[in-house]
Amino acid sequence: METVQELIPLAKELMAQKRKGKLVKLYVLGSVLALLGVVLGLMETVCSPFTAASRLRDEEAAVAELQAARERQALQEQALQEKGKQHDAILCGRALSNRQHAS
Repeated sequence: METVQELIPLAKELMAQKRKGKLVKLYVLGSVLALLGVVLGLMETVCSPFTAASRLRDEEAAVAELQAARERQALQEQALQEKGKQHDAILCGRALSNRQHAS
């Protein structure tokens, strides 16, 4: 079958043969599924620029979110280090004052 115009006469011929009614139904079903595949392929082709742009925006958002999470983690680590330094300074100050009181 090279053109759609050939399908109609063939379908009419197959329908005229009553013994092969199941074949006609199978042929019609196959034709409908093939046309559905063509239509879905065309829709995918037409919509692909929009879905590609959407996918790109999603990827950019994921990268930005990952960078923000890394920055938050770095700030938390820095805050913990600062807190540790302050704690060490307090302990050193107490130890020094304890030594002065003991002498």
